[in-house]
Amino acid sequence: MNSIISVENLGKKYRIGTRAPYKTLRETLMNALASPARFFSRNSSLLTPNTSNLKPDTDTFWALKDVSFEVKEGEVVGIIGRNGAGKTTLLKILSRITEPTEGEVRISGRVASLLEVGTGFHPELTGRENIYLNGAILGMSRQEIKSKFDEIVAFAEIEKFIDTPVKRYSSGMYVRLAFAVAAHLEPEILVVDEVLAVGDAQFQKKCLGKMEDVAKGGRTVLFVSHNMLAVKNLCSRAIVLRQGQIAFSGNVSEAVDSYLHDKSHDTGEVFWDNTETAPGNNQVRLKAIRIVSNGVITAKPPLNKDIEVQIDYWNLEENSSRLLSIHVFNSMGVLLITTANLKSTSLTYDSYPYDKYPVGLFRTTCIIPKLLLNNGMHYIKLWINNGMASNIMALDNVISFDAQESEEMRTEFTGEWLGAIRPLLAWNTKQLE
Repeated sequence: MNSIISVENLGKKYRIGTRAPYKTLRETLMNALASPARFFSRNSSLLTPNTSNLKPDTDTFWALKDVSFEVKEGEVVGIIGRNGAGKTTLLKILSRITEPTEGEVRISGRVASLLEVGTGFHPELTGRENIYLNGAILGMSRQEIKSKFDEIVAFAEIEKFIDTPVKRYSSGMYVRLAFAVAAHLEPEILVVDEVLAVGDAQFQKKCLGKMEDVAKGGRTVLFVSHNMLAVKNLCSRAIVLRQGQIAFSGNVSEAVDSYLHDKSHDTGEVFWDNTETAPGNNQVRLKAIRIVSNGVITAKPPLNKDIEVQIDYWNLEENSSRLLSIHVFNSMGVLLITTANLKSTSLTYDSYPYDKYPVGLFRTTCIIPKLLLNNGMHYIKLWINNGMASNIMALDNVISFDAQESEEMRTEFTGEWLGAIRPLLAWNTKQLE
């Protein structure tokens, strides 16, 4: 089977705190006219290094470094990794949105990408016009697009709004149409990032079903997701990225295990010393997140003790509102717990979500009660919001832990129980006659 994607020694370097200048439309078109065969080739090696704007600087980091792999025609490959591992950067390079600093990518075929909500849409154009525009970009004739048009609109469930400018669409309408266009216009390669999280559960299920149909049709799919169950069900193999490099490539189950058992989590604590490079932005930066049991930091908390999740962060904005929440998942990607430091979702009252934060270093602690979780690996997604208004930071698999039975619990029916959780419930038996 031939390789449809070939990546060799790929690297992408960014300068911290700066942006590389964007090319204007005029510059892009002039490049296309200067070398039309190279620009429009379906077997393109257009993505070669662009280092003209980079200067030696100590304030740089490699989002990707020495990344090499091949994808065969018809493969469905999952790309997984923590936030900042380089997943989106890789997909942007493969989608010809970003140029690499070094290395080379060769792609044989048309690529349809769904990296962000509305990627490739013109906000002033209607849904109908954007469908035809995207099809034309993919090299399809008007007749080919027309033959798929009704199917796209029906899938996206936006019949009433098809002639409305997409700038007036809700985020849900946007992502439904974007996915429908990408999946139905029959590209040889479909690239899907974690944008499905924008849609509701029913639409996510619908999208996964469509991607299965696309894969069965012999087309190639690159799928980025933090839903490990979806990756296991959909993908034939997976690549794990860690700090911009390939940590594992191969069997999906082994890849998921590699992702969840990140060695940086082995101590039960992940921390950042530098506010410039820590996750976050000019509003909030994360300093540390840790798992604590009985006063001790551990990656293997016992099930019969409370599990503390401690979150340390710098608030960098005076008089701001901050709301923290965590999602706890098991190793199959099943969401077990959603909780936040709000009065309605907490056993204790935390005044800070309702007060204005000063600038400073803060610690927020959530306690998961003992005898609730099941045995095995769990991982946490952290959200920090600007009060109830907007999201500041969302970090998937920011830390993981392996919940284990203690010696006192190893008396009968030891080991992992069926079900996502194993709470200690009240039982009683009495004789009635």
